Amino acid sequence: MSQSSIQSSRSSRDRLPVRSGRSRLRRVRRALLFAAAGVLLASGCGGSGDDADGGTARETGTRKAGAAPAGLPGMPPLLDPNDLYAADRPNALSPVVKGFPSRVYVPNTESDTVSVIDPKTYKVIETIPVGRQPQHVVPSWDLKTLWVNNDRGHTLTPIDPATGKAGKTVDVHDPYNLYFTPDGKYAVVMASMDRELVFRDAHTMKRMKTEPVNCKGVNHADFSPDGKYFIVSCEFSGELLKVDTARMKVIAKQKLPFEGAMPQDVKISSDGKTWYVADMMADGIWVLDGDKFTEPSLMRTGKGAHGLYVSRDSRSMYISNRGEGSVSVLDLPSRKLVKKWELPDGGSPDMGGVSADGKVLWLSGRYDGEVYAIDTRDGHQIARIPVGSGPHGLAVYPQPGRYSLGHTGIFR
Repeated sequence: MSQSSIQSSRSSRDRLPVRSGRSRLRRVRRALLFAAAGVLLASGCGGSGDDADGGTARETGTRKAGAAPAGLPGMPPLLDPNDLYAADRPNALSPVVKGFPSRVYVPNTESDTVSVIDPKTYKVIETIPVGRQPQHVVPSWDLKTLWVNNDRGHTLTPIDPATGKAGKTVDVHDPYNLYFTPDGKYAVVMASMDRELVFRDAHTMKRMKTEPVNCKGVNHADFSPDGKYFIVSCEFSGELLKVDTARMKVIAKQKLPFEGAMPQDVKISSDGKTWYVADMMADGIWVLDGDKFTEPSLMRTGKGAHGLYVSRDSRSMYISNRGEGSVSVLDLPSRKLVKKWELPDGGSPDMGGVSADGKVLWLSGRYDGEVYAIDTRDGHQIARIPVGSGPHGLAVYPQPGRYSLGHTGIFR
């Protein structure tokens, strides 16, 4: 949810078996070749999902225990079927981004700018003018571009993370948030006010399909381990959607069992079995079985639960509680809350990301015109940095990972 001026302008929005030794050897060699090809395609080519083929061949045969699920055709294979974030280890940067300077890009919704922070000095080094009401800074699937979502300006501003320079804006209606299908083919625009999921070409942003949604305020999402579906939160109607990725179609919907629910960020667990959805009015996170899509249970974390971020070792999830100025830490293996870090002098921690080395959690202070740098070892505040007005979905870049699924940085 935005500050009062944002609220009025957005109409209450916030926002197989082996038969011989020789056969076994052939199979092992083939598997190694596929795996190597997948990693190279995802990390080095920076091309579209059509180029990152290999998913179709892996879909044949029976799934074995511990094996990766048959994925969406064209999706790079998981590095570890038991850890979706195995590619996100500290400083494990793709060759595509290794030369990019480390920066924190902060969209200031009310100032129509992006503040650029040098994480070494904790100071703003540049302010980039963009379109009206920038909401999120989103890394592209191929990792080469940062897209600024100018929601009320109905444009996307590309930023080259190699140079930090903004490019020519692209006309895209109501781009509140932006995601990318795991095969790299499509961008998915969360057109919140339009009540649509708009599938666009991931590079040109040409509209390919529009899927109307019978809910209010589509805003955040994450994808299943096999990439075949994704879960979407609807902020203003307190609902969740399940969407078939290949068909680009909503296949299920449910109302959250809480009066006035306002679901925000969505994130899947590292083992791929559990989904978490932050809810700023229920003051906690919903725990969901995405495959069954049955009614979720609520885990209280703190007032105004908002953003969800996974640690570099895949064991913890950081939950920003915007309404009370704190961050809760969830132990993912046990699914238990283990810590709560309080910001000194309070604050409004919102959206953000984790540094490449995993040592710093960066969060925007939505109502306070500032950004918080938080030490992930003990939760102490390292820095509090003044930026523009209404800072929202900041992106820490570059980050480890082979490709981006969007938002402020969901990497696989």
